[in-house]
Amino acid sequence: MRRLIVAFGFLTRLPMPQVAADGNDFAAAIRAYPIVGLAIGGLVAASGWAAGQIDPWVGALAALIAWVAVTGALHLDGLGDLADGLGAAHGDRTRLLAVMADPHIGSFGVVTIGLQLLAKLVLLHALAGIAWWPVIFVPFAARIGPLAWARWLPPLRDGLGARVATAVRSRDLIGWALVLGATAVALPAVLAAPVLVLGFGLWLRWRVGGVSGDCHGAGIELVETGLLLAIVACGLR
Repeated sequence: MRRLIVAFGFLTRLPMPQVAADGNDFAAAIRAYPIVGLAIGGLVAASGWAAGQIDPWVGALAALIAWVAVTGALHLDGLGDLADGLGAAHGDRTRLLAVMADPHIGSFGVVTIGLQLLAKLVLLHALAGIAWWPVIFVPFAARIGPLAWARWLPPLRDGLGARVATAVRSRDLIGWALVLGATAVALPAVLAAPVLVLGFGLWLRWRVGGVSGDCHGAGIELVETGLLLAIVACGLR
């Protein structure tokens, strides 16, 4: 329970009780990330449905605002940092890591975050014409990704990222994969998640050489968008 609270406190801006936790708890909290994703998805879907009674575009905007607000733009920040690093690195891995560690945002990050928000807004509007409940499972499925990336890819830096890599067990991945498979009975489009997670992981290995907190955040954002697109394309079939 302590690690679940830590996961909610790290991934969301939801009020959580104060608990005593050490580095091992923060690392092991990654096992609960998909549960946090379900809560995020529920809030986003509820916001979209409620505001969608006024107009589909209002519903899409409300859902997007709720998505950014509940996560504190945490993953968008990672996406922007990764985009800045890639844009400025010119093939130099040392420069890539240095730019990603810089707290300032550059033009590559601004453009990438803007395009990501626009893509989600358009896809949420398209989903408003189908149903809102599938949105619940998008953040859930996307947050299985960090477990896979942490397990398969070397950490780019020492610290919490390296500790997280040892906290993910084989049974964690198998268990969440089975839950995802069960979800696919009601929403077949979530079967795109393993493909998206694997594709991003392979791209990280080739282009970046490993994974960091920023890469996890960027991957979550991109997998979420990919899943929204898959649901829109497949409908509820």
